[in-house]
Amino acid sequence: MSPLFHGNTRAVFFDLDGTLVDTAPDMVAALQDMQRANGVEPVAYPLGRSQVSNGAMGLLSLAFPGEEILQDGALMCEFIARYKDRVCVDSKVFDGLDAMLASLDAANIPWGVVTNKPGHLSLPIMDELQLSRRSATLVSGDTLPTRKPDPATLLHACKQAQVSPSDCIYVGDAARDIEAGINAGMATIAVGYGYIVKEDDPRAWGADLYAADTQELVQIIYKAVNLDAQ
Repeated sequence: MSPLFHGNTRAVFFDLDGTLVDTAPDMVAALQDMQRANGVEPVAYPLGRSQVSNGAMGLLSLAFPGEEILQDGALMCEFIARYKDRVCVDSKVFDGLDAMLASLDAANIPWGVVTNKPGHLSLPIMDELQLSRRSATLVSGDTLPTRKPDPATLLHACKQAQVSPSDCIYVGDAARDIEAGINAGMATIAVGYGYIVKEDDPRAWGADLYAADTQELVQIIYKAVNLDAQ
């Protein structure tokens, strides 16, 4: 196990959807409204929720199978417009994580968000949940020319937070998150409470540690940054 998990971590970075913030209620609601408007039976919420980490493409592929989503573009534009109208109505920080972030803030330990979600959607969520002013960085899917699993976004986050990748942990709920973290030279935590399809096994992604729920994640991070459990 990386020595970072024994009190040597200087910064912690999180994926957004399904890791730090539960955005599924708004994303799936936008998708269901869109299906109804197009005369399609809405997907069940649990099924839609499992696809949220795959972004708009994953959701649209589920909701409109067989459609040429990328080639046409109309479905994508409609979904983004609908989602943007309700981007943070019911979304919230996962239980227990806001208190953890407050503890990191009090200890002057930088944290940030690295997501594939584009900035025009990720920033309003961060703002609405009062995370923007507290985070050391927000690296969105369009901040750089590349996205995860390319490690460039994580390395960019380190530059903004003025920390070395080898002193950082990245937390995510998708295989590409763990791949990006490993390739950036960070320690990694895979979480099992996020948006994971049933055929996926987070324990098989190669992360240093696995957290089944937010309570377990909080305890891991407190130990990693040498804070007493709250």
